[in-house]
Amino acid sequence: MNYPDFYDAVPGISLYDPLAEFLGAAEGGVLQYGYLDAVKLAGHSCPTVASAYCATRRALAALYPDKMPVRGDIKVEFSQDITSGVTGVIANVVSMLTGATSDTGFKGLAGRFDRRRKLFFSVEMTAEMRFTRLDTNQSVSAVSNLQRVPSSPRVSVLIAACINNIATPQETAEFRQLWQERVRSILLEHGDDPEVFVITPV
Repeated sequence: MNYPDFYDAVPGISLYDPLAEFLGAAEGGVLQYGYLDAVKLAGHSCPTVASAYCATRRALAALYPDKMPVRGDIKVEFSQDITSGVTGVIANVVSMLTGATSDTGFKGLAGRFDRRRKLFFSVEMTAEMRFTRLDTNQSVSAVSNLQRVPSSPRVSVLIAACINNIATPQETAEFRQLWQERVRSILLEHGDDPEVFVITPV
């Protein structure tokens, strides 16, 4: 699989998954995710997928400052309905990374490792998302301000031409390059920017 080189430069996320350890899926239960995993899950790379990855990485770092995040022991809430805007896309990435699901996840073994009832939508709150450690009930809210990372003014013209199948090969290549350049900027230049990804203790 060929993909932009900058994907590999994005900081990864390591989590301890007790179910993975129990079933022998990963030594020590340690799972490692990168931005490429989010791209494969979504089937594309865009600012939304990038923001979901970065916001989750930042939220987990805030919740677990001194230890590895525990996958499957995190509750995630969204202020929007799952069908609203890009909420569903973001939720898919968040679910992959945290293990949290609504009612479609693993049901558990003898009362352990249940992944259900940990992903909620249409929750009344001012932030876009809220992450909660279930062992301590500590929470952080997360807001992504992607308007602080604008795209090239050429993108709107080029994407219209591509959608309508009137773009030249050169225009198609330019569109793809500019599209991924904004993604790169979000991930590498602003991934730890507190004005773009606002993580707040609740």
